[in-house]
Amino acid sequence: MASDVDTAPLVGRAELVQTVRSALLGDGAHGQTAAVFLTGESGVGKTRLLGDIGDRLREQGAVVLTGSCLDIGDASPLHPLLQALRRFDADLSTRARTSSAVRGLLQMFADETAGPDGAGALLERVSRGLHLIAEGRPLVLILDDLQWVDRSTRQLLLYLLAGLGDLHLSVLAAVRAESLQGAHPLRRVLTELRRLRTVRVLDLAPLGRADTEELAAAVVGRTLSAEAAEQVWQRSGGNPFVIEELARDLRDGRDGLSETLREIFLDRVDALPQHAHAVVHAVAAGVEPVQHWLLAQVLRLPEDELIDAARAAVAHRLLVGADDGYRLRHRLVAEVLAHELLPAERSGLHRRYAEVLTAAPGELHQARLAHHWRLAGEPARALPAAVAAAQEAERLHGYAEAHRHWSAALQLAADPGPLTVDRVELLGNAAEAAHHCGEHARALALLEELAALRGGEPSCALHIRRARYLAAAGRSALAEEEYQRALKAADCSPRDRAAAAARLAELLLHLGRYADAGERAREALALAEHAEDSATEIVLASSALGFSDAFLEDPDAGLAVMRTALDTAERAGQPEDVACAYLHLAELLTGPLNILEEGVVVARRGAERVAELGLGRTWGTRLLAIAINGLFRVGQWAEAEKVVAAALRHRPSGADAVELLLARCRLSVGYGDIEAAGRDLDAVATLLAGGGARHVIPLLTLRSGLAMWEGRHDVARLAVQRGLTESRSDDVMILSALVWHGLRAEAEAHASRTVDVDPTAVRRLRDVADRMARKSAGAARPVRSVVEGFLALCAAEVSRLDGSDPELWAVSAAEWDRRNHPYPAAYSRLRQAEALLARRSRVATAGKLLREAYHVAQGLGAVPLTSEIRELAGRARVSLEEREPNGATRGAPTGESDDELAALTAREREVLALVAEGLTNKEIGQRLFISERTIGVHVSHIFDKLQVRTRVQASAIQLRNHRG
Repeated sequence: MASDVDTAPLVGRAELVQTVRSALLGDGAHGQTAAVFLTGESGVGKTRLLGDIGDRLREQGAVVLTGSCLDIGDASPLHPLLQALRRFDADLSTRARTSSAVRGLLQMFADETAGPDGAGALLERVSRGLHLIAEGRPLVLILDDLQWVDRSTRQLLLYLLAGLGDLHLSVLAAVRAESLQGAHPLRRVLTELRRLRTVRVLDLAPLGRADTEELAAAVVGRTLSAEAAEQVWQRSGGNPFVIEELARDLRDGRDGLSETLREIFLDRVDALPQHAHAVVHAVAAGVEPVQHWLLAQVLRLPEDELIDAARAAVAHRLLVGADDGYRLRHRLVAEVLAHELLPAERSGLHRRYAEVLTAAPGELHQARLAHHWRLAGEPARALPAAVAAAQEAERLHGYAEAHRHWSAALQLAADPGPLTVDRVELLGNAAEAAHHCGEHARALALLEELAALRGGEPSCALHIRRARYLAAAGRSALAEEEYQRALKAADCSPRDRAAAAARLAELLLHLGRYADAGERAREALALAEHAEDSATEIVLASSALGFSDAFLEDPDAGLAVMRTALDTAERAGQPEDVACAYLHLAELLTGPLNILEEGVVVARRGAERVAELGLGRTWGTRLLAIAINGLFRVGQWAEAEKVVAAALRHRPSGADAVELLLARCRLSVGYGDIEAAGRDLDAVATLLAGGGARHVIPLLTLRSGLAMWEGRHDVARLAVQRGLTESRSDDVMILSALVWHGLRAEAEAHASRTVDVDPTAVRRLRDVADRMARKSAGAARPVRSVVEGFLALCAAEVSRLDGSDPELWAVSAAEWDRRNHPYPAAYSRLRQAEALLARRSRVATAGKLLREAYHVAQGLGAVPLTSEIRELAGRARVSLEEREPNGATRGAPTGESDDELAALTAREREVLALVAEGLTNKEIGQRLFISERTIGVHVSHIFDKLQVRTRVQASAIQLRNHRG
């Protein structure tokens, strides 16, 4: 039964409605995904706006799907989408093709089973199904009460809004602002979504004084007296819902109401007929929308009486009726009524809901059943439903939902009644689900509870499990100790021993101890030969052995072993095995082998694959961090920023967060974003409890680099000295980068004369560099090649302490050019030019080197490096503009036919075109997927090259060169 239309007008929201419509279906959103999220307090009018905007979008010819999230802690995965499809299917009458597409998608959900293709494939099928439903028309998905959204629906939104499917749609959603407190998952999701150029988050504020009076007057039907208007304003705070309720009391002559909103609601409920009173309480206790048939069976009223009662509740503005069921006009009503029933009355209502749902034919909603049986005081009956809900979530790869359902089952198992409950099994399932969804601290806590429940000495399997969780949490030293205990445990079976050795090899590889990792991997493979069902152990050990061999001995043979390990993992279908194989293959390609382009492709492909398997938050984040590092090295910083934004949507924790934060920090240091880099480094230092050299050395290298850009060369020196104490790593590549930073810090101190050079530190660093040269001589050729590049930088930095040698810097630039690393190559050219100018020789060559370095630094957005190049060029009176053979500055007009924009790079032309359109730096960054600070660098360079001072002048040149 549909409710009657609201008579109160929509006041004070006209501009907002137009903004939303334009954002979703305007010219700027044409042909691409777009989203608007409306946030605001309860009663501010979010749901009313969704309905009004939805109607207007339908009038514009859009296909509008409307669904609501459930307020039961955890709904079934993708519930709001399923609800929207069912509601849309019920409304279809003439479009047979559309109806068939809707029902096909609903059937796909019903038939979905867990499989190796995983959650990502499910999301892709959903995207294709929605594409069929749209039939070329604009598609808008409207979601109410998004604060209760389930994890799977969040993933679907991120998938669609990131443009990962073949569907272009718009999303309009309402979020209760007061629910987004603390670590609410949606809060972080919205923070990251704000970075997308087509996503807007709009705060729906309470009405102002004038709008409050207008709304109240519209409801009352006359202008309010000054006293009445003041009273409504003071008591409502501008909340439209409360304004309407107070205004109706004024209109109907109800005096003497208490000053609290609770009493207003209770007065309205008390004014209802008896059966209507029961209907409101029943809907308040149910999970909205409460279907008419369900309400009838819960209340056991004759059909005529139920319809009359519901009509009365709707007329009194307490309920809203729609085809899919009844809802409270505002959820505040439920909060008010929650304390008005006796405990026996509340539990009785929930019992009747549970009984009716249990007896109903068709699909059981296990999450709802668990909710109602629990509140009915029947934990023994709620427990099986909670377990079934957890298993259903795992089937759809919804590990976060599964973890929360398993946790609820654990709480219910405290009083299982006549049921026999295996609490150890529940704890194990909950811990594993927590581990898979990235809740590492929770996984460890549950595992400790499980160990205490078992009593006695920990088993070998328990040691292995604890080590896995510790490693994922970033506590590598403790994880290594646990694996060692497992290998020594008396109850360790051949397979357990093989598992412990293989996982220890994988951990040692992660710590950069490649020789130790290879030794453990060989041990694991030997043990696996005598163990059954050891595919996982073979994959992990092969990946570690392949990486170790590739780094230390034979790159080609090691790479072949790792590719075979990935194929084996894919055939076996175990998600963590697939993730591990992808991770180490991508690390090897982007690191020791320096095959950067392929490594980035493998990392991104692997991230997509593990996301399909439900491991996007953990392994997927690490793979994206590898892609970011590879993109940074090849100079694709803007693309790396886009990958950072995608990875942050996973909200990683533990070791996963460390990898991502270090990758993002490299970008921030390169850009010169000192504040952001400092925050990330502090966060990494906090997370690195028990971390190994593989993380600590890059952390201290980045801290040194950041300190040098700040002019704090003594701080940079201390960071490097701390890093040199990390000796348990075979990774001469990260150590060589640290040594370069140490020698550079001493050279910068010498050049700035702000800090005395430390001869002891220089001597120690040179000794370490010599040891690295000897140690890398026995490594694989690609590893030696990268180390040689850093040793060239080290030798050149040493020369700066006693008259910089331009030839050493020329060697360094050539080394990094050969490896396709533009940033250190540009830095080397800067120093080579500096050395030539200091010697007052080959000034023309120095100018050319500065221009080449300047061009690269500009393209990267490397602000500190660009500034240093400009400063040196300014002191030497060297023009950074390229010269034509005739002596004219390239880009300077020599005739009307010359292109004034010739001096600009391709990216600068893109930026200038958008400046001419009137876009701000922030808007340009959103359009081009580049950070705002990078756009600022480009605009500054454009002004310099065009010799203008304002955006208007630059725009005039752009328009003059593109007439017609």
